[in-house]
Amino acid sequence: MSSELISEYEVVHGKAKVFYETYERKEELQHQTHYCPGCGHGTIHKMLAHAIDELEIQDRTILVSPVGCSVFAYYYFDVGNVQAAHGRAPAVATALRRSRPGSIVVGYQGDGDLSAIGSAEILHAANRGENITVIFVNNAIYSMTGGQYAPTTLLGQKSTTTPRGRSAETEGYPLHVSELLATLEAPVYIERVGLGDNKQIAQAGRAIRRAVENQVRGLGFSLIEVLSPCPTVWKMQPVEAQHWVRDVMEKTFPLGVYRDRTKEAQPWPAHEAAPSLEKIPQILGVADEDLPEGNALPRAEAEHVDLHVRVAGFGGQGVLLLGEVLAEAGLDAGLEVSWLPSYGPEMRSGTSNCHVRLSREPIDSPLVTVPNVLVAMNEPSLRKFDQSVRPGGWVIYNGEAFPEDCRQKDLRVLALPFTQVANELGDARAANMVMLGALLEIAGALPQASIDAALKRLVKNPRWVALDERALARGRELYRESCREVCHEG
Repeated sequence: MSSELISEYEVVHGKAKVFYETYERKEELQHQTHYCPGCGHGTIHKMLAHAIDELEIQDRTILVSPVGCSVFAYYYFDVGNVQAAHGRAPAVATALRRSRPGSIVVGYQGDGDLSAIGSAEILHAANRGENITVIFVNNAIYSMTGGQYAPTTLLGQKSTTTPRGRSAETEGYPLHVSELLATLEAPVYIERVGLGDNKQIAQAGRAIRRAVENQVRGLGFSLIEVLSPCPTVWKMQPVEAQHWVRDVMEKTFPLGVYRDRTKEAQPWPAHEAAPSLEKIPQILGVADEDLPEGNALPRAEAEHVDLHVRVAGFGGQGVLLLGEVLAEAGLDAGLEVSWLPSYGPEMRSGTSNCHVRLSREPIDSPLVTVPNVLVAMNEPSLRKFDQSVRPGGWVIYNGEAFPEDCRQKDLRVLALPFTQVANELGDARAANMVMLGALLEIAGALPQASIDAALKRLVKNPRWVALDERALARGRELYRESCREVCHEG
Protein backbone atom coordinates (compact mmCIF):
# COMPACT_ATOMS: atom_id res chain seq x y z
CA MET A 1 0.00 0.00 0.00
CA SER A 2 1.43 3.33 -1.01
CA SER A 3 2.18 6.11 1.45
CA GLU A 4 -0.26 8.34 -0.46
CA LEU A 5 -3.11 5.91 0.24
CA ILE A 6 -2.17 5.54 3.90
CA SER A 7 -2.26 9.31 4.39
CA GLU A 8 -5.91 9.37 3.34
CA TYR A 9 -6.95 7.40 6.39
CA GLU A 10 -7.79 9.12 9.69
CA VAL A 11 -7.74 7.39 13.05
CA VAL A 12 -11.16 7.98 14.63
CA HIS A 13 -10.81 5.68 17.63
CA GLY A 14 -7.61 4.98 19.50
CA LYS A 15 -5.97 4.89 22.88
CA ALA A 16 -7.13 7.77 25.04
CA LYS A 17 -4.57 10.51 25.64
CA VAL A 18 -5.20 10.39 29.37
CA PHE A 19 -3.71 6.89 29.59
CA TYR A 20 0.03 6.54 30.17
CA GLU A 21 2.04 5.41 27.18
CA THR A 22 3.27 2.41 29.15
CA TYR A 23 2.05 0.87 32.40
CA GLU A 24 4.93 0.44 34.82
CA ARG A 25 3.23 -1.81 37.38
CA LYS A 26 5.13 -4.80 36.03
CA GLU A 27 8.42 -4.51 34.22
CA GLU A 28 7.64 -7.30 31.75
CA LEU A 29 3.99 -6.36 30.97
CA GLN A 30 4.04 -2.61 30.42
CA HIS A 31 1.68 -2.82 27.46
CA GLN A 32 -1.32 -4.24 29.35
CA THR A 33 -3.39 -3.77 32.52
CA HIS A 34 -3.65 -6.30 35.34
CA TYR A 35 -7.32 -7.09 34.76
CA CYS A 36 -8.52 -10.58 33.86
CA PRO A 37 -9.73 -11.30 30.29
CA GLY A 38 -13.35 -10.22 30.02
CA CYS A 39 -13.26 -8.04 33.15
CA GLY A 40 -15.45 -4.96 32.93
CA HIS A 41 -12.93 -2.61 34.54
CA GLY A 42 -10.91 -2.22 31.35
CA THR A 43 -14.02 -1.22 29.40
CA ILE A 44 -15.10 1.26 32.10
CA HIS A 45 -11.59 2.73 32.20
CA LYS A 46 -11.79 3.41 28.46
CA MET A 47 -15.15 5.15 28.86
CA LEU A 48 -13.89 7.37 31.64
CA ALA A 49 -10.66 8.12 29.78
CA HIS A 50 -12.49 9.17 26.62
CA ALA A 51 -14.83 11.38 28.66
CA ILE A 52 -11.83 13.14 30.23
CA ASP A 53 -10.24 13.60 26.79
CA GLU A 54 -13.42 14.91 25.17
CA LEU A 55 -14.07 17.38 28.00
CA GLU A 56 -10.38 18.44 27.98
CA ILE A 57 -10.03 18.18 31.75
CA GLN A 58 -6.98 15.95 32.14
CA ASP A 59 -4.97 18.57 34.04
CA ARG A 60 -7.89 19.19 36.42
CA THR A 61 -8.94 15.60 37.10
CA ILE A 62 -8.24 13.73 40.33
CA LEU A 63 -9.10 10.02 40.42
CA VAL A 64 -9.80 8.48 43.82
CA SER A 65 -8.92 4.79 43.60
CA PRO A 66 -10.44 2.21 45.96
CA VAL A 67 -9.47 -1.01 47.65
CA GLY A 68 -10.42 -3.76 45.21
CA CYS A 69 -9.59 -5.04 41.74
CA SER A 70 -9.13 -1.50 40.41
CA VAL A 71 -6.68 -0.62 43.17
CA PHE A 72 -3.93 -0.02 40.58
CA ALA A 73 -5.86 2.51 38.49
CA TYR A 74 -3.17 5.09 39.20
CA TYR A 75 -0.78 3.08 37.01
CA TYR A 76 -3.03 3.70 34.01
CA PHE A 77 -4.54 7.21 34.30
CA ASP A 78 -2.20 10.16 33.83
CA VAL A 79 -4.19 12.42 36.16
CA GLY A 80 -4.03 13.36 39.80
CA ASN A 81 -4.39 10.14 41.78
CA VAL A 82 -5.25 9.54 45.42
CA GLN A 83 -5.57 6.11 47.04
CA ALA A 84 -8.39 5.86 49.59
CA ALA A 85 -8.88 3.43 52.45
CA HIS A 86 -11.52 0.74 52.02
CA GLY A 87 -14.92 2.38 51.49
CA ARG A 88 -13.69 5.89 52.13
CA ALA A 89 -13.45 7.20 48.57
CA PRO A 90 -16.50 9.52 48.91
CA ALA A 91 -15.02 11.16 52.01
CA VAL A 92 -11.65 11.59 50.30
CA ALA A 93 -13.33 12.90 47.15
CA THR A 94 -15.32 15.39 49.24
CA ALA A 95 -12.15 16.72 50.84
CA LEU A 96 -10.37 17.00 47.50
CA ARG A 97 -13.25 18.77 45.78
CA ARG A 98 -13.71 21.26 48.61
CA SER A 99 -10.02 21.99 49.10
CA ARG A 100 -9.33 22.21 45.35
CA PRO A 101 -12.57 23.71 43.98
CA GLY A 102 -11.21 23.95 40.43
CA SER A 103 -10.61 20.21 40.19
CA ILE A 104 -12.78 17.44 38.75
CA VAL A 105 -12.89 14.57 41.25
CA VAL A 106 -13.98 11.07 40.27
CA GLY A 107 -14.54 8.36 42.86
CA TYR A 108 -14.14 4.85 41.42
CA GLN A 109 -15.50 2.03 43.60
CA GLY A 110 -16.56 -1.61 43.46
CA ASP A 111 -19.66 -3.03 45.11
CA GLY A 112 -17.83 -4.48 48.11
CA ASP A 113 -16.06 -1.17 48.59
CA LEU A 114 -19.05 1.16 48.11
CA SER A 115 -22.10 -0.82 49.21
CA ALA A 116 -20.59 -2.64 52.21
CA ILE A 117 -17.96 -0.91 54.34
CA GLY A 118 -18.48 2.33 52.39
CA SER A 119 -22.28 2.45 52.54
CA ALA A 120 -22.40 5.27 55.08
CA GLU A 121 -19.81 7.28 53.17
CA ILE A 122 -21.67 7.17 49.85
CA LEU A 123 -25.05 7.79 51.53
CA HIS A 124 -23.94 10.98 53.24
CA ALA A 125 -21.90 12.29 50.29
CA ALA A 126 -24.98 11.87 48.08
CA ASN A 127 -27.24 13.41 50.72
CA ARG A 128 -24.98 16.47 50.87
CA GLY A 129 -25.04 16.67 47.08
CA GLU A 130 -21.26 16.85 46.90
CA ASN A 131 -20.08 18.08 43.51
CA ILE A 132 -18.27 14.84 42.65
CA THR A 133 -18.73 12.01 40.16
CA VAL A 134 -18.90 8.41 41.39
CA ILE A 135 -18.50 5.34 39.18
CA PHE A 136 -19.92 2.31 41.00
CA VAL A 137 -18.80 -1.01 39.49
CA ASN A 138 -21.29 -3.72 40.49
CA ASN A 139 -20.23 -7.29 39.71
CA ALA A 140 -22.26 -8.75 42.60
CA ILE A 141 -19.28 -10.30 44.37
CA TYR A 142 -16.09 -9.61 46.32
CA SER A 143 -13.64 -10.41 43.53
CA MET A 144 -10.19 -9.45 44.76
CA THR A 145 -10.41 -11.14 48.16
CA GLY A 146 -11.60 -14.55 47.00
CA GLY A 147 -15.23 -14.41 45.90
CA GLN A 148 -17.22 -13.83 49.09
CA TYR A 149 -20.81 -12.66 48.77
CA ALA A 150 -21.35 -8.89 48.68
CA PRO A 151 -24.37 -6.72 49.52
CA THR A 152 -25.18 -6.86 45.78
CA THR A 153 -24.92 -10.66 45.38
CA LEU A 154 -28.06 -12.05 43.78
CA LEU A 155 -30.46 -14.35 45.59
CA GLY A 156 -29.38 -17.90 44.91
CA GLN A 157 -25.94 -16.82 43.66
CA LYS A 158 -23.14 -18.98 45.01
CA SER A 159 -19.98 -17.58 46.55
CA THR A 160 -17.28 -18.81 48.89
CA THR A 161 -19.38 -17.63 51.86
CA THR A 162 -22.75 -18.69 50.36
CA PRO A 163 -21.86 -22.08 48.83
CA ARG A 164 -25.55 -23.02 48.59
CA GLY A 165 -26.55 -19.66 47.20
CA ARG A 166 -27.50 -16.40 48.84
CA SER A 167 -30.59 -16.70 51.00
CA ALA A 168 -32.88 -13.83 51.97
CA GLU A 169 -33.43 -15.44 55.36
CA THR A 170 -29.75 -15.48 56.32
CA GLU A 171 -28.00 -12.86 54.12
CA GLY A 172 -30.88 -10.54 53.33
CA TYR A 173 -31.79 -9.15 49.91
CA PRO A 174 -29.45 -7.59 47.33
CA LEU A 175 -28.87 -3.91 48.04
CA HIS A 176 -30.19 -1.59 45.33
CA VAL A 177 -27.80 1.34 45.65
CA SER A 178 -29.12 3.47 42.78
CA GLU A 179 -32.72 3.18 43.97
CA LEU A 180 -31.68 3.92 47.54
CA LEU A 181 -29.71 7.07 46.68
CA ALA A 182 -32.44 8.25 44.31
CA THR A 183 -34.76 8.72 47.30
CA LEU A 184 -32.52 11.54 48.53
CA GLU A 185 -33.18 15.14 47.56
CA ALA A 186 -29.67 16.31 46.73
CA PRO A 187 -28.32 13.99 43.96
CA VAL A 188 -28.50 15.44 40.45
CA TYR A 189 -28.01 12.39 38.26
CA ILE A 190 -28.12 8.65 39.00
CA GLU A 191 -28.22 6.00 36.30
CA ARG A 192 -27.63 2.24 36.18
CA VAL A 193 -26.04 0.90 33.01
CA GLY A 194 -24.64 -2.47 31.98
CA LEU A 195 -21.89 -4.06 29.93
CA GLY A 196 -24.03 -6.96 28.73
CA ASP A 197 -23.80 -6.20 24.99
CA ASN A 198 -22.62 -3.51 22.60
CA LYS A 199 -25.79 -1.47 22.91
CA GLN A 200 -25.49 -1.40 26.70
CA ILE A 201 -21.80 -0.50 26.47
CA ALA A 202 -22.56 2.45 24.18
CA GLN A 203 -25.16 3.75 26.65
CA ALA A 204 -22.75 3.26 29.55
CA GLY A 205 -20.19 5.44 27.79
CA ARG A 206 -22.73 8.21 27.28
CA ALA A 207 -23.83 8.04 30.93
CA ILE A 208 -20.29 8.25 32.28
CA ARG A 209 -19.49 11.22 30.07
CA ARG A 210 -22.65 12.96 31.21
CA ALA A 211 -21.87 12.32 34.88
CA VAL A 212 -18.41 13.86 34.49
CA GLU A 213 -19.79 16.77 32.49
CA ASN A 214 -22.30 17.48 35.27
CA GLN A 215 -19.37 18.11 37.59
CA VAL A 216 -17.63 20.29 35.03
CA ARG A 217 -20.81 22.35 34.96
CA GLY A 218 -20.84 22.43 38.79
CA LEU A 219 -24.27 20.79 39.11
CA GLY A 220 -23.59 18.46 42.03
CA PHE A 221 -23.58 14.74 42.82
CA SER A 222 -23.71 12.18 40.00
CA LEU A 223 -23.40 8.39 40.27
CA ILE A 224 -23.25 5.80 37.52
CA GLU A 225 -23.78 2.19 38.57
CA VAL A 226 -22.25 -0.21 36.04
CA LEU A 227 -23.28 -3.87 35.97
CA SER A 228 -19.98 -5.49 35.12
CA PRO A 229 -18.85 -9.06 34.34
CA CYS A 230 -16.34 -10.96 36.49
CA PRO A 231 -15.52 -14.11 34.50
CA THR A 232 -12.78 -15.37 36.83
CA VAL A 233 -14.71 -15.37 40.10
CA TRP A 234 -18.02 -16.26 38.42
CA LYS A 235 -16.14 -19.20 36.82
CA MET A 236 -17.41 -18.37 33.33
CA GLN A 237 -15.92 -17.71 29.94
CA PRO A 238 -15.76 -13.98 29.08
CA VAL A 239 -18.62 -14.06 26.54
CA GLU A 240 -20.76 -16.15 28.90
CA ALA A 241 -20.11 -13.66 31.73
CA GLN A 242 -21.10 -10.74 29.52
CA HIS A 243 -24.37 -12.42 28.62
CA TRP A 244 -25.01 -13.19 32.31
CA VAL A 245 -24.94 -9.45 33.00
CA ARG A 246 -27.63 -8.87 30.39
CA ASP A 247 -29.77 -11.96 30.95
CA VAL A 248 -29.51 -12.48 34.74
CA MET A 249 -28.14 -9.45 36.62
CA GLU A 250 -30.42 -7.00 34.84
CA LYS A 251 -33.49 -8.81 36.21
CA THR A 252 -32.42 -7.96 39.76
CA PHE A 253 -30.88 -4.60 38.90
CA PRO A 254 -32.98 -2.99 36.14
CA LEU A 255 -31.12 -0.52 33.95
CA GLY A 256 -32.31 3.04 33.67
CA VAL A 257 -32.13 6.61 34.93
CA TYR A 258 -33.17 6.82 38.57
CA ARG A 259 -32.62 10.53 39.12
CA ASP A 260 -32.13 13.36 36.65
CA ARG A 261 -32.31 16.96 37.81
CA THR A 262 -29.73 18.31 35.40
CA LYS A 263 -32.17 20.67 33.66
CA GLU A 264 -33.23 22.50 36.82
CA ALA A 265 -30.05 22.08 38.87
CA GLN A 266 -28.12 25.26 39.53
CA PRO A 267 -24.31 25.35 39.60
CA TRP A 268 -22.72 25.24 43.01
CA PRO A 269 -21.75 28.67 44.32
CA ALA A 270 -18.07 29.44 43.95
CA HIS A 271 -16.04 28.67 47.04
CA GLU A 272 -14.49 31.55 48.86
CA ALA A 273 -10.75 31.77 48.72
CA ALA A 274 -8.89 30.48 51.76
CA PRO A 275 -8.34 33.22 54.34
CA SER A 276 -4.91 34.74 54.72
CA LEU A 277 -2.81 33.82 57.73
CA GLU A 278 -3.31 37.32 59.10
CA LYS A 279 -7.07 36.72 59.33
CA ILE A 280 -6.86 33.38 61.16
CA PRO A 281 -6.74 34.95 64.68
CA GLN A 282 -9.86 36.97 63.89
CA ILE A 283 -11.70 33.89 62.61
CA LEU A 284 -10.71 31.96 65.74
CA GLY A 285 -11.83 34.80 67.98
CA VAL A 286 -8.34 35.62 69.20
CA ALA A 287 -7.77 39.36 69.56
CA ASP A 288 -4.46 40.85 68.49
CA GLU A 289 -3.71 41.93 72.03
CA ASP A 290 -4.02 38.31 73.16
CA LEU A 291 -1.13 37.27 70.97
CA PRO A 292 2.29 37.44 72.63
CA GLU A 293 4.92 39.73 71.20
CA GLY A 294 8.00 38.20 69.72
CA ASN A 295 6.47 34.73 69.43
CA ALA A 296 7.57 34.01 65.86
CA LEU A 297 10.87 32.22 65.46
CA PRO A 298 13.61 33.89 63.44
CA ARG A 299 13.74 32.28 60.01
CA ALA A 300 17.24 30.89 60.53
CA GLU A 301 16.20 29.13 63.72
CA ALA A 302 12.89 27.85 62.37
CA GLU A 303 14.49 26.21 59.34
CA HIS A 304 16.34 23.82 61.65
CA VAL A 305 13.26 22.70 63.61
CA ASP A 306 12.34 19.08 62.94
CA LEU A 307 10.85 17.50 66.03
CA HIS A 308 9.29 14.03 65.94
CA VAL A 309 8.00 13.55 69.49
CA ARG A 310 6.26 10.54 71.01
CA VAL A 311 4.73 11.11 74.47
CA ALA A 312 3.52 8.00 76.30
CA GLY A 313 2.17 7.08 79.72
CA PHE A 314 -0.99 6.15 81.58
CA GLY A 315 -4.30 7.95 81.23
CA GLY A 316 -4.48 10.73 83.82
CA GLN A 317 -0.78 11.60 83.64
CA GLY A 318 -1.38 14.53 81.28
CA VAL A 319 0.15 12.84 78.23
CA LEU A 320 -2.21 14.47 75.73
CA LEU A 321 -2.00 17.91 77.35
CA LEU A 322 1.79 17.83 77.14
CA GLY A 323 1.51 17.19 73.40
CA GLU A 324 -1.17 19.84 72.95
CA VAL A 325 0.90 22.55 74.63
CA LEU A 326 3.87 21.65 72.45
CA ALA A 327 1.77 21.73 69.27
CA GLU A 328 -0.04 24.96 70.15
CA ALA A 329 3.26 26.65 70.92
CA GLY A 330 4.55 25.52 67.54
CA LEU A 331 1.58 27.16 65.86
CA ASP A 332 2.30 30.42 67.68
CA ALA A 333 5.87 30.26 66.48
CA GLY A 334 4.77 29.95 62.85
CA LEU A 335 5.76 26.31 62.42
CA GLU A 336 4.00 23.46 60.65
CA VAL A 337 2.57 21.22 63.39
CA SER A 338 0.54 18.06 63.92
CA TRP A 339 -0.82 16.44 67.07
CA LEU A 340 -2.32 12.95 66.96
CA PRO A 341 -3.68 11.30 70.15
CA SER A 342 -3.93 7.57 70.76
CA TYR A 343 -5.56 6.17 73.86
CA GLY A 344 -7.65 3.29 75.18
CA PRO A 345 -11.26 3.50 76.36
CA GLU A 346 -10.32 4.00 80.00
CA MET A 347 -10.39 7.56 81.33
CA ARG A 348 -7.78 6.69 83.93
CA SER A 349 -4.99 4.09 84.15
CA GLY A 350 -5.35 3.01 80.51
CA THR A 351 -2.51 3.40 78.05
CA SER A 352 -2.19 6.77 76.37
CA ASN A 353 0.24 8.29 73.93
CA CYS A 354 0.37 11.04 71.33
CA HIS A 355 2.41 11.97 68.29
CA VAL A 356 3.66 15.56 67.87
CA ARG A 357 5.55 16.97 64.92
CA LEU A 358 7.03 20.47 64.56
CA SER A 359 8.74 21.54 61.37
CA ARG A 360 9.30 24.46 59.05
CA GLU A 361 8.47 22.20 56.07
CA PRO A 362 5.01 20.76 55.32
CA ILE A 363 4.35 17.62 57.36
CA ASP A 364 3.76 14.51 55.28
CA SER A 365 2.22 12.38 58.03
CA PRO A 366 1.11 13.01 61.63
CA LEU A 367 2.37 9.58 62.67
CA VAL A 368 5.62 9.49 64.62
CA THR A 369 6.93 5.96 64.19
CA VAL A 370 10.61 6.85 64.60
CA PRO A 371 10.77 9.69 67.16
CA ASN A 372 13.82 11.79 67.80
CA VAL A 373 12.38 12.53 71.27
CA LEU A 374 10.53 9.99 73.43
CA VAL A 375 8.86 11.24 76.60
CA ALA A 376 8.11 8.12 78.67
CA MET A 377 6.08 8.86 81.79
CA ASN A 378 6.28 5.30 83.12
CA GLU A 379 8.34 2.16 82.64
CA PRO A 380 5.80 0.20 80.52
CA SER A 381 5.71 3.06 78.04
CA LEU A 382 9.50 3.23 77.99
CA ARG A 383 9.78 -0.47 77.22
CA LYS A 384 7.10 -0.25 74.54
CA PHE A 385 8.67 2.59 72.55
CA ASP A 386 12.38 2.89 73.43
CA GLN A 387 13.50 0.67 70.54
CA SER A 388 11.81 2.99 68.03
CA VAL A 389 13.88 6.10 68.88
CA ARG A 390 16.23 7.03 66.08
CA PRO A 391 20.01 7.03 66.70
CA GLY A 392 21.12 10.28 68.29
CA GLY A 393 17.64 10.88 69.69
CA TRP A 394 16.57 11.67 73.24
CA VAL A 395 14.63 9.66 75.82
CA ILE A 396 13.17 11.64 78.74
CA TYR A 397 12.14 9.10 81.37
CA ASN A 398 10.11 9.56 84.53
CA GLY A 399 12.08 7.32 86.86
CA GLU A 400 14.84 7.25 89.45
CA ALA A 401 17.20 5.59 87.00
CA PHE A 402 17.13 4.41 83.42
CA PRO A 403 16.78 0.58 83.21
CA GLU A 404 20.07 -0.94 82.12
CA ASP A 405 18.40 -3.42 79.76
CA CYS A 406 16.77 -0.50 77.91
CA ARG A 407 20.00 1.33 77.19
CA GLN A 408 20.94 1.59 73.54
CA LYS A 409 23.96 2.83 71.73
CA ASP A 410 23.68 6.32 70.23
CA LEU A 411 20.77 7.39 72.47
CA ARG A 412 20.83 10.31 74.90
CA VAL A 413 18.91 9.83 78.12
CA LEU A 414 17.52 12.09 80.84
CA ALA A 415 16.06 9.97 83.66
CA LEU A 416 14.74 11.82 86.72
CA PRO A 417 11.89 11.35 89.24
CA PHE A 418 9.73 14.01 87.60
CA THR A 419 6.61 13.04 89.58
CA GLN A 420 8.49 13.60 92.85
CA VAL A 421 9.76 16.95 91.58
CA ALA A 422 6.22 18.01 90.69
CA ASN A 423 4.97 16.92 94.10
CA GLU A 424 7.57 19.16 95.72
CA LEU A 425 6.27 22.04 93.60
CA GLY A 426 2.74 21.54 94.88
CA ASP A 427 1.03 18.75 92.91
CA ALA A 428 2.34 15.47 91.45
CA ARG A 429 0.01 15.88 88.48
CA ALA A 430 2.28 18.63 87.12
CA ALA A 431 4.96 16.04 86.25
CA ASN A 432 3.99 16.34 82.60
CA MET A 433 4.90 20.03 82.58
CA VAL A 434 8.21 19.38 84.34
CA MET A 435 9.04 16.87 81.59
CA LEU A 436 7.89 19.32 78.92
CA GLY A 437 10.20 21.95 80.38
CA ALA A 438 13.11 19.55 80.04
CA LEU A 439 12.09 18.74 76.46
CA LEU A 440 11.88 22.43 75.54
CA GLU A 441 15.32 23.09 76.98
CA ILE A 442 16.76 20.12 75.07
CA ALA A 443 15.13 21.08 71.76
CA GLY A 444 15.65 24.84 72.05
CA ALA A 445 13.07 25.18 69.31
CA LEU A 446 10.37 27.48 70.69
CA PRO A 447 10.33 30.95 72.23
CA GLN A 448 9.01 31.22 75.79
CA ALA A 449 6.29 33.64 74.69
CA SER A 450 4.74 30.92 72.52
CA ILE A 451 4.82 28.41 75.38
CA ASP A 452 3.16 30.89 77.75
CA ALA A 453 0.43 31.73 75.25
CA ALA A 454 -0.32 28.07 74.50
CA LEU A 455 -0.49 27.18 78.18
CA LYS A 456 -2.94 29.98 78.96
CA ARG A 457 -5.21 28.95 76.09
CA LEU A 458 -5.31 25.30 77.06
CA VAL A 459 -5.37 25.55 80.86
CA LYS A 460 -8.25 27.69 82.12
CA ASN A 461 -7.68 27.53 85.87
CA PRO A 462 -5.29 30.35 86.93
CA ARG A 463 -3.98 28.27 89.84
CA TRP A 464 -2.96 25.49 87.48
CA VAL A 465 -1.43 27.94 85.03
CA ALA A 466 0.81 29.31 87.78
CA LEU A 467 1.79 25.79 88.88
CA ASP A 468 2.48 24.67 85.31
CA GLU A 469 4.65 27.71 84.68
CA ARG A 470 6.75 26.82 87.73
CA ALA A 471 6.89 23.21 86.57
CA LEU A 472 8.11 24.21 83.10
CA ALA A 473 10.82 26.42 84.59
CA ARG A 474 11.89 23.64 86.96
CA GLY A 475 12.12 21.17 84.07
CA ARG A 476 14.44 23.49 82.22
CA GLU A 477 16.59 23.83 85.35
CA LEU A 478 16.78 20.07 85.81
CA TYR A 479 18.16 19.59 82.31
CA ARG A 480 20.74 22.35 82.77
CA GLU A 481 21.77 20.86 86.12
CA SER A 482 22.20 17.44 84.54
CA CYS A 483 24.42 18.96 81.86
CA ARG A 484 26.59 20.63 84.50
CA GLU A 485 26.91 17.33 86.37
CA VAL A 486 28.00 15.52 83.22
CA CYS A 487 30.51 18.26 82.42
CA HIS A 488 31.83 18.20 85.98
CA GLU A 489 32.21 14.43 85.96
CA GLY A 490 33.94 14.64 82.60
